Amino acid sequence: MTFTSKLRNAQELAGSALCVGLDPDPDRFPEQFRDLPPTVAVRRFCRAIIESTYDVACAYKPNLAFFEALGRDGLGVLEDVVASIPPDRVIIADGKRGDIGNTAARYATAVFENMSFDACTVSPYMGRDAISPFLSRPDKAAFALVRTSNMSANEIQGLDVGGVPLYLRIAYLLEDWGSGEPGEIGFVVGATDTAILADIRSRFPDIPLLVPGVGTQGGDPAAVMAAAGTGSGLVLVNSSRSILYAGDGEDFAERARDAASRLKDDLNRGR
Repeated sequence: MTFTSKLRNAQELAGSALCVGLDPDPDRFPEQFRDLPPTVAVRRFCRAIIESTYDVACAYKPNLAFFEALGRDGLGVLEDVVASIPPDRVIIADGKRGDIGNTAARYATAVFENMSFDACTVSPYMGRDAISPFLSRPDKAAFALVRTSNMSANEIQGLDVGGVPLYLRIAYLLEDWGSGEPGEIGFVVGATDTAILADIRSRFPDIPLLVPGVGTQGGDPAAVMAAAGTGSGLVLVNSSRSILYAGDGEDFAERARDAASRLKDDLNRGR
């Protein structure tokens, strides 16, 4: 099964383009987790979120930094969390990897073979050889940073390169680098500027898009789908904090599901 076929199946099962980002911050957990060791708290919190949102989410995106911050036991917690995600959902490693070829190959082995992720976020700054190891498996994908949603993104990504912004030049390079590879290339494009999102989609109608920035960062879900859902390429819309921390009481998982369900409906209205 290719990555796109798995993603399409997951979206049909969930009736949703929603990806739930797993950014577990113990300082923001409900009171009932506060006296637990951080590794135990993160494991239980993430499992509760997954169980409560499974029926409305097609994908999950664990942010590796939050697990690495747990210290030497963090990798084991990450493995347990990934193992608790049902196999009919897509799992994306949010590590933004990007290094010289032999190092990139080890990163790819770690996320795709050791932990069975379906995709990984990557940085294209170091060029083709930093990306190609993530494209060497026919059932996997690499979502490369193109136009991100953070406040200072334009400082570099918007630089003029021969009359076009750098992010657009990168997108064309990525399309070329991905052609002929066994795996699939996707773009990370933020939700906070829907004009740019729509322009990228019009230029690259077949490329899968991972769209962060809906929710806490202010991206409008219906506008995102109207901008990005116009090509044959699939769209994944990620939300993390606005779902994870929708509630801070005993019913935190139910509140997370409510937030995820509302976002799913908003996304579907924008199709």
